[in-house]
Formats: sequence, structure tokens, C-alpha cells
Amino acid sequence: MGYVAVKGGIEAIENACRLFAWERSKGTSEPLTTNQIRDQLYLAVDRVMGEGSLYAPDLAALALKQAAGDSSEASFMLRAYRATQPRLAYSLPATTEEMRIVRRISSAFKDIPGGQMLGATSDYTLRLLDFELLNDDAARREAFRKKIFSSLPSDVEIPETFPKVIDILRREGLLADSLPVGAAAEPFDITRQSLAFPAPRSAVLQSLARGETGGLLTLAYSSMRGYGNIHPTLGELRVGYVPLRVAHPVTGKPYTVGEVKVTEAEVLARFEGTDGMPRFSLGYGLCFGQNELKAISMAVLDRTTRTDRPTCPAEDQEYVLYHTDGIEAMGFCNHWKLPHYVDFLSDLDRLRKAQEIARMEDCHVAE
Repeated sequence: MGYVAVKGGIEAIENACRLFAWERSKGTSEPLTTNQIRDQLYLAVDRVMGEGSLYAPDLAALALKQAAGDSSEASFMLRAYRATQPRLAYSLPATTEEMRIVRRISSAFKDIPGGQMLGATSDYTLRLLDFELLNDDAARREAFRKKIFSSLPSDVEIPETFPKVIDILRREGLLADSLPVGAAAEPFDITRQSLAFPAPRSAVLQSLARGETGGLLTLAYSSMRGYGNIHPTLGELRVGYVPLRVAHPVTGKPYTVGEVKVTEAEVLARFEGTDGMPRFSLGYGLCFGQNELKAISMAVLDRTTRTDRPTCPAEDQEYVLYHTDGIEAMGFCNHWKLPHYVDFLSDLDRLRKAQEIARMEDCHVAE
């Protein structure tokens, strides 16, 4: 593009940055701490971690504070920081069957092995403003905590693990075998290898996992509405903590270094069958933190992009992966705010010339 150097603007740029910081701090309210953001705005923190592709709650909270609540800008900061860090190791493959569950539901079956766990959600509330939160203080919170914990049963045991709901269908031969995550021995690494299409499934899932939530939802919703053929049923949605294991640097044996909060969604889609036997097909989604809309949308798009003959945007693998990366999209959109003087002057010259030619043609017609 025809950019030109902007001279004499350094002071103005520095003042603009200072003014942004002032806008964030000029009010009379108490400064937000990153602990407050991490604890009380945890869904926003989880979204930033997912789109920034870095599981770091404290840093995500810091990015949200620095960006004045702009989640796209915060995700950009987090991913930029991620790019500066050395890669120490790859984690070992994990299974969500080991997940420490905090929420687990299925819309495909009413009664599931282990039972439904609604967990923490606003799904079943009226979307009405709670004006009592205007007077939120330590005393009110303490009273709420006492009320919650005083009514907890003491004799309930929660299983450490829960069986997978879709295994019910798999045992009956009603579920088509999922495509392998990667044909190669090692999964595709989109941070070190350029995408080429058709991309392996491991690359597709990586791209979707750090995609922008709204972008994924838009394309998934288009398929649900009829611009595509995938109208899914939620086989199982899980939110919980998965063990993070690496190979011990000395012994080489698996070593648990912590756990990661994730959301997993498995959706059942239209029938398919490569052997002539119709079966449900499966779409899979998993992302950092609790971000259920993203996980479900990811699962839908995992299935749509495996369509043999794409007929709509949600089924076009290249279209989906390139247009749901929020950082790339944000960067390209923001670049229009940079100088485009040469480009626009060229457009002006062409437009004036075109108008001049049009006037001359009008004159010839009039004669």
C-alpha cells in the first residue's frame, strides 16, 4: 500500500497514549485491581485468554485493565506477549474424561450417567438488571456467602470423573467415527507452520480454539439458520479443569504441573455413513476458560468445514479459518486509521479523470 512517512507526529502520538491512560483513570472511583478483574469478571478474562491463545488469568486481567475493557485489544496484547516467550515444552495428550467437572449438561438426553450438573450459569435467569448490585459491598457479600454455605448438604459425594455422554451412541453404532485430529505423528502447529488448504483437522481445531467468539458465533449461526445443513443437538457440554502434564525433563515420565480450565462441547449433526450405514456425525469444540458460546460454535464449525462440497461460507474451510481470527481481523480493520494519503490521492485523480471523460461524452451526445 502507498503509505507515506508522517513527520513531526511523535509528540502527538505520545500525548494520545497519555490521554488514553488518563481517560481510564480520571474518574473518582477506586482503581480496579487485576485481582478484582480476574475474580469478578472471570468470563471476560476467560474470553481474552482463549482469543489471545495464552492461559494466564493474571495477565489477561492486566490486559483488560490496560485496554479499558476492550476485549479485542486485550486479546491482541496477550497474544503479542505470548509471541515473546520461549517455548519450553509441549504438554502430553490429555483426555477430558479426567476433567474435574464444575458444569455438565446434555440437551440430547434427560438422564445421563452421573447426572446433569447445571453449575454456575445465567442460562436460566431472566435478563433483568439486578439493581441490588449498585450497593454491593463486603457486608452484603459475606451475608450471601453465609446463606449459600449454610444450606449445603454434607453427605453428598461428587464423583471424580464422569463418563462421556456420546459414548452411549458410540456403543450402539449410532455415531460415525470422527476424523483423526492429525494424520501426522505430531499435531500441526499453526504458530510455527503456515496454513495450507485443505488443512488437517488439528490445524482447524487450533485455529478455531483461538478464534474470535463473535466471529465463530456468526458463522455457526448462519449454518443453524439454513445457510448450510448443520442444525446440531448438544450431546454434551462440559466446563471444568483438565490436568496439564508434561514429560519430566530428567526421567521422561508424565509429570502433572497444574490444571487448566476449559469448556468442551460435542454436538451431534446430520446423518452420514461411509459404509452405507447412516450414523450421527460429530462436531467438537474446546477452548480455554468458560466460554460456552464459543465451544458450541467451534463444534458446529468443526463439522461444517468437513462438508465435501461447500455451498455456503460456514462450510468453506479457508473462509472460516481466515475470517474468525479476531486479532488478524482487528489489525486489518484498524490499519485503515493509518495514513492512506497516496492511495486516496490516486483515487481522487482517477475519479476526476473519469468525470472529465463522462462530461466530454455527454457533450458529444448533445451535439
